[in-house]
Amino acid sequence: MDAFRFFNRDLSWLGFNERVLLEAKNPRVPLYERFRFLSIFSSNLDEFFRVRYPGLLALNRRSSASEAPSRNINLLKEIQDKVDQLQNEFGEILTGDLLPALRGYDLHLFYREDLPKEHEAYISDLFYSNVLTFLQPVILTGKNETALQNNALYFALQLTGPDGAQHYGLLNIPTGYLNRFVLIAGDGGLQNIVFLDDVIRDNIGKAFPGYEVNGCYSIKMTRSADISLVDEWGELEEQIRQMIRAREGGAPTRLLYEGGMPADMQQFIMQHLGLDEHELIEGSRYHNLKDLADLPDPRNELPRYRPQPPLEHPQLASFDSIVEAARAGDLLLHLPYQSYNYILRFFNEAAIDPSVMAITVTLYRVATDSYIANALISAAKNGKDVTVFVELKARFDEANNLNWAKRMKAAGVRIVYSIPGMKVHAKMALIKRKHGWKAEYLGLLSTGNFNESTARFYTDHLLLTTHPGITREMDLLFSYLLSRNQPEDYHFMRFDNLMVARFNMMDRLKSLIRREIAHKQAGKDARITLKLNNLQEKELIRTLYEASNAGVEIDLIIRGICTLMPGVAGMSERITVRRIVDRYLEHGRVYIFHNDGDPEVFMGSSDLMDRNLHRRIEVLFPLYSPELKKEMMDLVALQLQDNTQAVLPDPSGGMQQLVPGPDEPPVRVQEAVYQYIAERQSNN
Repeated sequence: MDAFRFFNRDLSWLGFNERVLLEAKNPRVPLYERFRFLSIFSSNLDEFFRVRYPGLLALNRRSSASEAPSRNINLLKEIQDKVDQLQNEFGEILTGDLLPALRGYDLHLFYREDLPKEHEAYISDLFYSNVLTFLQPVILTGKNETALQNNALYFALQLTGPDGAQHYGLLNIPTGYLNRFVLIAGDGGLQNIVFLDDVIRDNIGKAFPGYEVNGCYSIKMTRSADISLVDEWGELEEQIRQMIRAREGGAPTRLLYEGGMPADMQQFIMQHLGLDEHELIEGSRYHNLKDLADLPDPRNELPRYRPQPPLEHPQLASFDSIVEAARAGDLLLHLPYQSYNYILRFFNEAAIDPSVMAITVTLYRVATDSYIANALISAAKNGKDVTVFVELKARFDEANNLNWAKRMKAAGVRIVYSIPGMKVHAKMALIKRKHGWKAEYLGLLSTGNFNESTARFYTDHLLLTTHPGITREMDLLFSYLLSRNQPEDYHFMRFDNLMVARFNMMDRLKSLIRREIAHKQAGKDARITLKLNNLQEKELIRTLYEASNAGVEIDLIIRGICTLMPGVAGMSERITVRRIVDRYLEHGRVYIFHNDGDPEVFMGSSDLMDRNLHRRIEVLFPLYSPELKKEMMDLVALQLQDNTQAVLPDPSGGMQQLVPGPDEPPVRVQEAVYQYIAERQSNN
């Protein structure tokens, strides 16, 4: 029996989404951004029911009837109770705080209200002229012949037919064709915002001529995105296309229905759609409130975050080329605080530089209008040897990645697809140049995707380096990826600088933790600081527990899933965990082992999850420059000082909001980081 305890992964993830919801409630957050956090919360919850909930349902179905009480049934109930709690809080924030605040800007969002009578004629005309053409009314029979689209909106209706009998009907809400919100000018400058749902609801009888509407309830079906690939050496492109088509018709995992729906109607819908009771979840009158991200602001008056213009990098700004700057020493970039243009220049300069012989890069999530992919196409057309590892199994980005892969391949780029059974999640690019009689290498390694769209709101860190040990091992890893073989076939490969998952990452991380334990036992300074998106891999968590019991101080900054229980006597009392949510998504992964005053600092693509360490190719890269180590440690120290956006999760699943003490100045880390970088820029 494992003496150590772990928090449930799925409840921990819901705790992260609860933290997102707190930002919608936070009065210090500008009003428009608070609506955006409601949208993020709603979108996150949809993804949870598409990606995680299907597995929980499958476990529950496999449970033997003799297992009573079933642990899986209890977990499902705990999850549903938590989701209900969060959805109730969502409604209270929206109706109690945000909608009244909108009125202060002469905006009135009609939410669970009768639409204004004075605009009845306008709404009716809108229904007939714009909306009705997209409606598809259906009278349901007892047969299961209706396939609801994933996360699409519908009305389920109780009807009395011309024959006097009771019928059930279904009507789509066509948000894929029409805007979710309708803006109607009112008196005295007031702007009314009306849900498309309510425009239809007010006129719904017109869609069912000859029927009397007795009840109307909004519903939404969420379908599983957990579609498995055969993932053998065959034609992966066609498998991906088939998988994308299959995903939209995946097994149902949740039917959200409007509260107040009669029990007999719920039973009919369950039978008609082939659902069980765990898949029926009561919701509100409106679903898909991720659409609040598109809330109209006709006068552009709603408060938003103050702009933070991207800063120049002091060293890069003083050189004419990226190569010249990197030759002078390793360089760190911090996004989105510093300009992403340097990354675009890295690829653009390589595309036209006559000294460049080869460019090799991994792409995990390609931007829809990717400047980087276009630069790689230009490089190939300019005669460079360009190789791109495109991960076709990046969930929800498969189609876009496949489209770009085809375009690059047509331009002469060598495209290498996924390794069977693994994802390539490492973020790295390597340029090979002629330099006299020799070849020189310039490496770019990142904690996040080479994606200029997400770079605007994800915090990430990138290293530009000509370090021969790092670039040699990057070249070695790229050679392995070209082989598309399993790591076991390349057990002889040696990485002394990089940590590479499936090769040496697990052993190196455990060794570094145990070195801190040895330091503590020898009476030396011992401390570990990790900043990650997720922490779940049990073997490493056990090693952290052992370090805590040995007296090592451990600070963890974990944005999302954390199954480690902090602050438990005799297990983790020297471990603190904090979660930070703010205007940007904290995404950079940083590993600091303090090593008795001679710290080792690593960054990279890998979280400490089973999938990262055992089923992916990930890379953690070291910082060797003392100046860059200090810079990165300073930024992480600011994270630990945050007392406005940070919360401390506890073993019970709750969280304590940090607030400044009586004599403490408030620290908001994302503002503090911007200021830190701005000051370094002005001092150079």
